[in-house]
Amino acid sequence: QVQLVESGGGLVQAGGSLRLSCAASGRTFSSYAMGWFRQAPGKEREFVAAIIWSDSTTYYTDSVKGRFTISRDAAKNTLYLQMNSLKPEDTAVYYCAADPNSARRSADYWGQGTQVTVSS
Repeated sequence: QVQLVESGGGLVQAGGSLRLSCAASGRTFSSYAMGWFRQAPGKEREFVAAIIWSDSTTYYTDSVKGRFTISRDAAKNTLYLQMNSLKPEDTAVYYCAADPNSARRSADYWGQGTQVTVSS
């Protein structure tokens, strides 16, 4: 059974940084894409970033390009999202996702989410 467990969320001031982690277990992810989505209060869930596990090709939504970096540690089966220069509009619940295709529109597997709050 696939499990995705996020950690690293919290409260940070605008301009600060956080690193989210997602520990993945239950299968081999070498042929998968993994990504991060977020959902702010009253809004739909949106794509943030994704990485192809096998070759580390990355994708980002425009609003986080240059500020967020997605990466993975294959030995630890862990996905990361380094978030710098955080803005209040980045406040949301962040979800880790895994998908056999792209993890950019939807995903087969989801974590439980971790709250990120950016104060102004």
